[in-house]
Amino acid sequence: MDGDLGDFLRSRRARIQPDDVGLPAHGRRRVPGLRREEVAQLAGVSVDYYIRLEQGRGPSVSDAVLDAIARVLRLDETERGYLREVARPRRGSAPVRQRVRPGLQLLLDTIDKAPAFIFGRRLDVLAWNALGDAMSGYTRMEPAERNVLRQVFLSVEGREMYPDWEAVAAETVAYLRLDAGRHPDDKQLAALVGELSLKSEEFRRLWADHLVKEKTYGVKRVQHPLVGELSLPYESLTVHGDPDQVLVVYTPEPGSPTAERVGLLASWAAPVR
Repeated sequence: MDGDLGDFLRSRRARIQPDDVGLPAHGRRRVPGLRREEVAQLAGVSVDYYIRLEQGRGPSVSDAVLDAIARVLRLDETERGYLREVARPRRGSAPVRQRVRPGLQLLLDTIDKAPAFIFGRRLDVLAWNALGDAMSGYTRMEPAERNVLRQVFLSVEGREMYPDWEAVAAETVAYLRLDAGRHPDDKQLAALVGELSLKSEEFRRLWADHLVKEKTYGVKRVQHPLVGELSLPYESLTVHGDPDQVLVVYTPEPGSPTAERVGLLASWAAPVR
């Protein structure tokens, strides 16, 4: 999306104080963090070059320059990858309808002790197993509602579902930022961001923070209306052959209260024979 590179660099400059990088903090500063001139000096590039880069009108930038800027701004590995994406965006890719291979759906259906899902572009929910549906109720939703962002920010149920709603909201937006960096011409993503920005003040604030974060593993707390609170470790695995699809499996610790409650959910979700 236009402006992402400059906004990202400015947001990261604001996090770094002059004394963090050995510079004197003389005089009053109009904005927090490092000045553009200071970033250019520390990265070993001309001030004009860095200004043009931040304004999105610079030439094709090399890995060496991006690495130098990332070092100055103390970017982590995910942020470094995002910087490369927005500095050298891939343009003109045609939109592709997201489909889950039959074999992947079969794999989901064979996972009977853990909620499992496949998420696609823009965090659309593409597929789930019986336990995943018992936990989140996607079969009862309209197709347009099967999106993690809409669930988190636009539904009452989404807020009630996550005891740690603020953390879940921030992580979700940070992951969407990665998707935006990888697919700058995605009109559906731009429309989703516009819709969420219009309807949710919290989304607007988090989107403006320009945080980027992968969601490879972690623990998520879910408040289920039938079985109560679930503490669910999860693992996220990129689907081989389609890097825009991610298989997420929630793996309750054996013998834990959550495992017992998930067992109850499994019994409730089991088909009547």
